[in-house]
Amino acid sequence: MELKKTTHGFLNETIYTGVHESGLPVFILSKREFVKYYSVISVKYGSINSTFKKGGDNLITIPDGTAHYLEHKLFEQPDGTNAFDKFSKYGANANAYTSFSNTAYLFSATERFEDCLSHLLDYVFTPYFTEENVNKERGIIGQEIRMYDDDPSWKVFFNMLKGMYVDHPITKDIAGTVESIADITENVLYEAYEAFYHPANMVLFMAGNIDPGSAAEIIEKRIPRDRGGFETVPEPVNEPERISEKYISADLPVSIPIFSCGYKNNDVYLSGKELAAENLALSVALKLFSGESSPLYKKLYDEGSINDSFYDDMTLDESFGFVQFGGESENPEKTAEAILKEAERIKREGFDEKAFARIKNSLYGKYIKSFDNIETVGNAFCSNYFSGINLFDFLDIYDTITYNNVLEKAKKVFDGEKFVLSVIRPGKR
Repeated sequence: MELKKTTHGFLNETIYTGVHESGLPVFILSKREFVKYYSVISVKYGSINSTFKKGGDNLITIPDGTAHYLEHKLFEQPDGTNAFDKFSKYGANANAYTSFSNTAYLFSATERFEDCLSHLLDYVFTPYFTEENVNKERGIIGQEIRMYDDDPSWKVFFNMLKGMYVDHPITKDIAGTVESIADITENVLYEAYEAFYHPANMVLFMAGNIDPGSAAEIIEKRIPRDRGGFETVPEPVNEPERISEKYISADLPVSIPIFSCGYKNNDVYLSGKELAAENLALSVALKLFSGESSPLYKKLYDEGSINDSFYDDMTLDESFGFVQFGGESENPEKTAEAILKEAERIKREGFDEKAFARIKNSLYGKYIKSFDNIETVGNAFCSNYFSGINLFDFLDIYDTITYNNVLEKAKKVFDGEKFVLSVIRPGKR
């Protein structure tokens, strides 16, 4: 596998890129001064991909929670051991996660990088599912599902999504339900694996003081070449622009009400630099709107409507997006009303232009600093890659973000007709 070296002068960062014969894209961020290594292999397959076509076949539907179940079972080895055991032997920390749209397997280490990389690729590309080991996991995942059902923060978030979305599978819990996982068998897991775990539907990222030649040799030995072309197409989602419900309330044993509210963002099905520019503009708008230096935050905090638990966030993926606010509040409805009123004020009066410049510069600084944390940059690189975004494009995109397009983005997204409030109140379930 040939690797191309590129040095980004302003960032003083060097990255090696290549594509394995199987179709697997490979990226190595060279950090000569680092004593730590990090590697992550990610597949474009998450909880929302339960219905798909493989080749020219009819639609295939698998149980909700399969992607997460598959992530758990991929650590099982044919010899009865767990993949974590060997990472521990190498002195490495390993983990995995499943999100709405992708699944990732990763490790960090300070030594024996080649051994760790070999092991990562071996277990990810060697699925081993049996009736016995799949059934054994069912109870464990069932307990995890029940635990999240009783988690107020998780519940208030998913209730918000259920209020925002009508038909999109984002409303389904990533782990599925106790009922849906009862239908997951070893055959289902193999079917999902064969459909999505194709090297061409994955990306491998490494960072640290890595010898690119040695890494390329390991990849050549460990990646299968006989999978043919990638043919799986997830079913597209026809999500209406409207929301499902404006208000959802539930009771759980909490000491103070918690809330999650926000705006459904219908600017989706974007990719590449266009999606990156939308993300950046909305990030600036959100910090201007509700960041700790914003008039809204100061008002809510001073009057006691929020406390230090308050947070804001945004998500903009290929098929879904939303802006979110949340935390504890004695009067969530009053807090939500203040957010709606502030959005209307912004539409009339705009943002503080000096604050715009300050926040835009702050995001620039955070981007530069992120390259000092190889875990952060690795995870961001992989998630952005599947949306056609190159992390190194940030500087070019940054220069295109103006006050006017940030304000226009805020006016469009902060639409009261797309606003949802989810509340968890103190009480018995």
